[in-house]
Amino acid sequence: MPFIRVSYREDQYAGGELPLISREIHAALMEHFRVPEDDYFQLFHAHKPSEFFYSPNYLNVERTDRLLYIQITLKSGRTVEQKKSFYSELAQRLSKIGIRAEDVFVVLVGTEFEDWTFGNGIAQMLETVREVQPHASED
Repeated sequence: MPFIRVSYREDQYAGGELPLISREIHAALMEHFRVPEDDYFQLFHAHKPSEFFYSPNYLNVERTDRLLYIQITLKSGRTVEQKKSFYSELAQRLSKIGIRAEDVFVVLVGTEFEDWTFGNGIAQMLETVREVQPHASED
């Protein structure tokens, strides 16, 4: 159930690159966090150069104007090792399509099942949890 927002400078990426980036993000999510293939919700936000700010060398990482901010909101509970492995895999995948690993900036935002509705005003993930793990009957 991840929700992904990718921000980038509009003068740095062509429209044809965005579907490739999207595909690689989703593939890494499926591999490392076992996200279902059809659990696919992403937004890409282009920014004018005057709206896009970053430190070019914070923590000794040399960034360029092709920096991608990738914010992933997802269910909490992944281990530190899963997260580290995901970061590495995503940087590798994106480097294969011409994006420097140094320009892949990722933030994971953890949420709980009750924080989501996928439409119809229903907390679908709470219903799914109840179906999978019914409450024990009280005596």
